[in-house]
Amino acid sequence: MQSGMAHSTPNLLVHLTRSQPFMLLPALSALHNQRKTRNFLQHFRYTTEVTSEGENKATVESLYELSVDIKKIRRLKPWVLCKEVTYAKETAKILQEMGADRSDIMYIFERCPEAILCRPTSISCQRDLWLSVCPNEKQLVELIKRFPETFFTVEHYEKQKGNIRLFKDVGLKNTIISRLLTSAPNIFNNPVEKNKHMLETLQSSYLRLGGSQENMKIWLLKLLCQDPFILLNSPVAVQENLQFLQKNDFTNLEIVSLLSRLKGFIFQLNTVTMQNSMLFSKSVFKCSVQELRQLIIKCPALLYHSVPVLEERLERLLKAGISVGQIKDTPAVLELTPEIVQYRIKKLDAIGYDIRRGNLENVTGTKKEFEATYGKIQAKRERPIFNPVAPLHIED
Repeated sequence: MQSGMAHSTPNLLVHLTRSQPFMLLPALSALHNQRKTRNFLQHFRYTTEVTSEGENKATVESLYELSVDIKKIRRLKPWVLCKEVTYAKETAKILQEMGADRSDIMYIFERCPEAILCRPTSISCQRDLWLSVCPNEKQLVELIKRFPETFFTVEHYEKQKGNIRLFKDVGLKNTIISRLLTSAPNIFNNPVEKNKHMLETLQSSYLRLGGSQENMKIWLLKLLCQDPFILLNSPVAVQENLQFLQKNDFTNLEIVSLLSRLKGFIFQLNTVTMQNSMLFSKSVFKCSVQELRQLIIKCPALLYHSVPVLEERLERLLKAGISVGQIKDTPAVLELTPEIVQYRIKKLDAIGYDIRRGNLENVTGTKKEFEATYGKIQAKRERPIFNPVAPLHIED
């Protein structure tokens, strides 16, 4: 009987479809939608269970209340949500007290979920430390938004505190220290004694080379501002590089000049790289040892750039129609990337100035210096030529 009913059901559906098609189609459509909904709910429930497996429910709920996008955290750093102890609400409260609004807190937590793992007492200490070099809490919130990972690295608090005190004693201003905290955080994670030893090495080297006590502080502060990563080097490497220059007959005065112009690059080099670069330059420019030293003083890039870099820049300049003689007269052009040089040549070409026959110094210098030079050349070429002896045509 049941078998007969089973066989008759399709026939019945066919008959009903033929006799009353418009009445049956909505019912079939509703049945189909119900099945789709049931399948979707089963899939959604499965996905949710798998995604949230092992997560701290209290943490997830706290972040939801703060409108944080949990999906971003699950995608980027899901392990944070699995920690047993977190401080989402407490951290949010501290940020709020500093002036951060809801969107700021959302952004910080989504960029740096590890922030909720820091103890509130540690965050408060870090806030007070950074405020010692930051003008106000509003600017501090902006710094945290830009560099949340650096701010919430609270395990180096004692080292940061000691190094901030050291840099203040050296004479660095708070604005410089706050900038270094975010641009060069590694130097604040160094042991204070290591940074202190390196600073003393730099000071003694400068004085030993003939630098004056009066200029030493200015030189050191400028060096730290231009290249704070110099503190990550070892004092031994500094001594080796300075001795290399002395062995190559650079005078103490020339070495002091190089130290100021190299912006700390010399302390990141090794003697092999410098030796190879010098030999390459001597061969290319066909110059004596004395001439080479003068070229290096004009263009320290000949010392700190590796041979492959110098080779590429020379080739690109030669392809642009610039001669070796021009480069030798103005070696500072090698401090610029080929892309910058090419852009400046094209810009000068557009106003009718052919650098291949002109002065190569017109493409060197900083962006501001080049724009000033370009403006002068453009104004000169657009100015009408006045002949003082030509007759004036005046209408009656």
